[in-house]
Amino acid sequence: MPEQLVTITIDGADYDVPKGMNLVDAAKFYADNDIPVFCYHPKLDPVGMCRMCLVEQGMVMRDRETGDVVMDDNGEPQIRWFPKLSTACTQTCADGLVIRTDTERVMDARDDVIEFILSSHPLDCPVCDKGGECPLQNLTMRHGAGTSRFNFDDKIDLDKHVPLGELIYLDRERCIQCARCTRYCDELVGDPVLGFHQRGRSLQIVTISDPPFDTYFSGNTTDICPVGALTTADFRFGARPWELDEIPSLDPYGPEGANVSLSTRLDRDSGGITVVKRVMPRQNEYVNEIWISDKTRFGHHHSRSENRLTEPMVRKGGELTPVSWAEAYQAVAEGLQAADGSVGAVAGAMLSNEDLWELRQLAEKAGGENLGVYPATMSGADAVAQVGVATGTNLKDLGKETAIVVIASDLEEEAPVWWLRVKRASDIRLNGEGGAKVITLNARKTKLDKYAKHAHQYAYGEAVDTVNELVAALNKAGAVDKDIDGASDALKGKRGKKEYEAIAATIADAENVIVFVGGEGVSLAEHAELMQAAANLLILTGHVGRANNGLIPVWSGANVQGAFDLGYSAEATADAMSQKAVIVAGADPVGTDLGASEALKKADFVVAVSLFETETTQNAHVVLPRQSVPERDGTFTNGERRVQRFYTAQGFIGSTLPDWKIFAEVHKAMDVSYRVKPSAGAVMADITKSVERYASMGYKALGAVERQFPDVRGEDAYYGGTAYNNRGGLGVQWASESETEGASLTVRAASASDAPSGKGLLAVPIRVLYDRTPEFYASELMHQRIPAAYAEINQADADKIGVADGDSVKLAFGKHNVKVTARVNGKAPQGVVLVPQNLTDEPVPSVPTAVSVEK
Repeated sequence: MPEQLVTITIDGADYDVPKGMNLVDAAKFYADNDIPVFCYHPKLDPVGMCRMCLVEQGMVMRDRETGDVVMDDNGEPQIRWFPKLSTACTQTCADGLVIRTDTERVMDARDDVIEFILSSHPLDCPVCDKGGECPLQNLTMRHGAGTSRFNFDDKIDLDKHVPLGELIYLDRERCIQCARCTRYCDELVGDPVLGFHQRGRSLQIVTISDPPFDTYFSGNTTDICPVGALTTADFRFGARPWELDEIPSLDPYGPEGANVSLSTRLDRDSGGITVVKRVMPRQNEYVNEIWISDKTRFGHHHSRSENRLTEPMVRKGGELTPVSWAEAYQAVAEGLQAADGSVGAVAGAMLSNEDLWELRQLAEKAGGENLGVYPATMSGADAVAQVGVATGTNLKDLGKETAIVVIASDLEEEAPVWWLRVKRASDIRLNGEGGAKVITLNARKTKLDKYAKHAHQYAYGEAVDTVNELVAALNKAGAVDKDIDGASDALKGKRGKKEYEAIAATIADAENVIVFVGGEGVSLAEHAELMQAAANLLILTGHVGRANNGLIPVWSGANVQGAFDLGYSAEATADAMSQKAVIVAGADPVGTDLGASEALKKADFVVAVSLFETETTQNAHVVLPRQSVPERDGTFTNGERRVQRFYTAQGFIGSTLPDWKIFAEVHKAMDVSYRVKPSAGAVMADITKSVERYASMGYKALGAVERQFPDVRGEDAYYGGTAYNNRGGLGVQWASESETEGASLTVRAASASDAPSGKGLLAVPIRVLYDRTPEFYASELMHQRIPAAYAEINQADADKIGVADGDSVKLAFGKHNVKVTARVNGKAPQGVVLVPQNLTDEPVPSVPTAVSVEK
């Protein structure tokens, strides 16, 4: 529905703006008028606390009987001015609204507010991290009196540099009590971990959680803080804002594709090369708005880690020995040729599309047909290609007309930005008339259940059956199109149980439906069926082919979607690791997956392309050092199928190279006629010519930007100066098949797999945000947040075994044993042991497996 426009007048000029829009936003976006603010933030509820946005406000007078505008003696509309100044942030736009922002009365009021704030603010500008991008500093220059009437004997001294946990520091003297940080944690995140303590001028922010500031999004408070009261532990006193260059990049960890800006500077301690000093959010309203998780913000230190691999190595006499790149290329070429076509390639989730393309060319040159993805736990790329969310989808736009279904996923741990946006969509308070209806389908409780209209628990192994029965319940409710090809097969034998009727009614009433599908507790074969079942639900109910409808897979890394797009598959991974020669790039199967570990140790020739020494590199015949994301150019494709660019931000370490160049040089060593591309952009140009859905993904198109609302950068450092405008590109989303005019969609029956067999309990691998993957563990600042290896055990099962919360236990997977700490806290269903991945020193199975637990 198009927005209704109304006419407002700002300083004598008329503007047509959306009805109900916040006045501060309208003035900035349409009139280029930065009404000054401190407490107001466009992503939060307005509260009118700081009074900095005072304006003169009035309304055009209309005749009560005719509705006609009343004119004055000069033929101009007569204005009924309010007797007092009004806070612009608490005013929404209505037809006939008139404001004045530049009168003497307004300016005097703003000067008074600044003077009052400065009466309790320290003169820290020369040493404050916010200096140079501080709204208070800027507005003081614009509105400050120039002299102070403050009696310095009345100054209250408060503590400085108070740690709110190990990630964020608070300077209590600098705080202006705008409550942005507390409101953000409470309203947007739903983690009430900050609060106010004491009253008056002694009012101060305190953390009210254990551990302190316990949220995955604490760093965002430093971005929206309008002064230097909140600073991050890894940037404090590290650089001045005006010294930094901002380089567009992407989150290398999650499937959301969060846009970030890497703040870089020439660094003396790093040998005079350009390094990343901090990671800040970059606005992309389609992807992450202006928010990032703390993993994204603080997990970048691997790029400058002292433990990085810096030179190629070849195993000689049983030992890995440093060699030149030329010798390494030749060794890999000879090893692949000796395999006589028995070659497999396994790609990790941090490989860019350019890396994946050149690896594919190399594997095919060597005769290999098995292109695998690691971890190989999720499938269903065909379902995504058919009914993935339509182009133009924006989770920010979802409201009361939308149902959001989350299946087999702990979204906060697996994709925190999506969790934040789904939680925001469900929030009635923030959405006015009502929020989106969230439906969670999982075998255990998750944090998202708190915001769900329906939270349904099934038993592990019943995910596919659950979705099938939900589709049958939709059929009983008359919400299914039975004329779609395959509908009768998909519905055959399903009863539509009564327990699903309420969920079906919610979906049937929804104008838009989005389905997130994770992979918790689901085997690889079962996951393909789960994705199909979800696709069936969307097709049969008509929720495909239009914006804000469709399927979103919760992939296990940043570029799993790109790997599937370029010909890789999870199904091929096992075969790839069973070949005579195996190339493992950006992954550590030996150290993390019990099944993969056994397969790779049998290979005749293993090439490991890695940032760090891992169990896989220790078992490799050739080890090649790759570059991290900040050291090179490339693209990732997120779970919404949006292809996005990242750019070279810092100098590279040692003699490391980008993966695509490594693979291309090996290819050339096998075939001297092969032409190594001069840049990642040239590789993408090759992809655009060969992969139809990437035909429009040239770097120029991916780098295109447009003005976004809200406008995060202005002369006033609108958001506090550290949420950056997007100058690196908004990316391009490729269209799903359902968007093609006249597309003929079909469904097929999705069948569940047999439950895992074996004695004992069922060990279910789960994903946690903070883990011990080499890339994230290299950020030592996060070590206090990374838990020791543990397993969640149900109380009834723990009683049988004689285990108490905190006990050390042994998990036995056949002959393989892993030591962990038991957590008996009600999170695990009976008969199930939840085992977080990438926390243990020893590899564990990546799929549900029988396990025995011993004290």
